[in-house]
Amino acid sequence: MEQQTASLVDRCLIATPAIKDPIFASSLVYMCEHSEKGSMGLVVNHETSQVLDDVFRQLDIHCEDEAIKNQPVYVGGPVQLEQGFVLHSHAGPWQSSIEVSTGIHLTSSLDILQALARGQGPQDFLVILGFSGWASGQLEAELQQNSWLTADCDADLLFHQKPEDKWQVAFDTLGFDINMLSPVSGNA
Repeated sequence: MEQQTASLVDRCLIATPAIKDPIFASSLVYMCEHSEKGSMGLVVNHETSQVLDDVFRQLDIHCEDEAIKNQPVYVGGPVQLEQGFVLHSHAGPWQSSIEVSTGIHLTSSLDILQALARGQGPQDFLVILGFSGWASGQLEAELQQNSWLTADCDADLLFHQKPEDKWQVAFDTLGFDINMLSPVSGNA
């Protein structure tokens, strides 16, 4: 009998201490895609040293709004660090947007950055470089090894919590002490 895995889309992966890879240690990953073909998510709590103005200058986009220019840029994972994404609230007329869940969208086209620079973009957004990807069955194996915990996710956690607090806020929703988590797992 084949085991059905529930979709993790619109949920968060919470890195456990079992993850030693510095890219994912203490990470909170928002899941955008999860199927039998593989999975894709974005780390939403690790800022880069860049701010949005650095991205605007590279793309020759003019912005006068200091608050927007100084928004942090996040590293979404180790895959395709040259690829940019905007995780945001509210749908808009942008060329390549997908609705991940109700009220949360993902856009990878230049026009959303241009709209942000003009003050016409979504109110809540994260600009993210790169993504986290798993081959078919890879994430499920990591979950069985207790590398990740899963939790509900919402716009407040994604857009309104401080990056350094997001992991703990997500973990606290689970209601247990992480020190009680076994570093090994088994199947009954």
